[in-house]
Amino acid sequence: MLRRLLNGIHFPLIISVVALAAIGILFIYSASYRDMGGYEAKQIFWIVVGLGVLIGVPFVGYRPILSISYPFYILTLILLVLVDFFGSKHLGAQRWLTLGPIAIQPSEFAKLGALLAVVNFLGSYHPWEGQVKTVSIALLLLVIPLFLIVKQPDLGTALLFIPMSVVMLFLWGVRKRFLIATFSAVALACPLAWEFLKGYQKKRLMVFLNPNLDPLGSGYTALQAKIAVGSGGLWGKGYLGGTQSQLHFVPEHHTDFIFCVIGEEMGFLGSLLVLCLYGFLFHSIFLVMQHTTDVKAKMLCGGVLALLFSHVMINIGMTFGLMPIAGVPLPLISYGGSSFIMTCMCLGLVLSVYKERSIF
Repeated sequence: MLRRLLNGIHFPLIISVVALAAIGILFIYSASYRDMGGYEAKQIFWIVVGLGVLIGVPFVGYRPILSISYPFYILTLILLVLVDFFGSKHLGAQRWLTLGPIAIQPSEFAKLGALLAVVNFLGSYHPWEGQVKTVSIALLLLVIPLFLIVKQPDLGTALLFIPMSVVMLFLWGVRKRFLIATFSAVALACPLAWEFLKGYQKKRLMVFLNPNLDPLGSGYTALQAKIAVGSGGLWGKGYLGGTQSQLHFVPEHHTDFIFCVIGEEMGFLGSLLVLCLYGFLFHSIFLVMQHTTDVKAKMLCGGVLALLFSHVMINIGMTFGLMPIAGVPLPLISYGGSSFIMTCMCLGLVLSVYKERSIF
């Protein structure tokens, strides 16, 4: 019995999660200890809850969770609609629902809801039977929450649906011409999409192309982020020793730009350690995906891998000026309960796939 229990635990994945969460606590404290906001204490609470979810999901199993994917998907859509009417605003975006002392971000759970619904739907059909109809319905399941998230506005989170959907469709067995046609349609629609962007979103894209365009306005955050990371050098300035982050030159340095704090205080080597931990985590997910024969489980792991990988690439990319600023948190490290719990739910599903593969 003990051997079967241990065989169902994927220790590399769990070690990666705990290590990244511990780094998150350290640098959330470093980023905010002068503010006396107590963010690290709140994050510890969310980490305890998230780790409970991470451990609990495999005992439930991914199959029972997929069986309730449509009700969960509808619930996330209802929460997204409620945000439009009752959501609280922060930095011009209306993304949070306040429930007493707790504020949740429904868009985080909408990503998981869409993932589960599409996996369950696609996995119920063979790829050689009516692909046009099946793929169209799957894309519709993705477009509805995407539209509601863009409306908040939260373009960064909405963009994460694209790599997730491409990977799921590829693993399902969609014909290559569908993917080519989709990419072509998106490319052709980009010039038209410019007209629908809000003013600040257009500014962010222009500043991404030329950070010196508005150095004291829209380009301020991008420039300060690069200064903070670059000033860390090889070894960094030491824990709690950052100046750009401690003196608030970098906005939102305990959430979206926490990697700036890591880069400034721990330097290139500390940043490389974080990247290696993410690489270790992604490799663990990939191995679980590779060794399962259930198409739903394979799509589930692939979707989670694409979602988390995109999160990391966009967040760190915008820190270095390689991506436009998109307001995407760094998984397991940035401050935020909704993001941490959603990530743990996703990884719990991956552990469930591994556990069932180990048992059967």
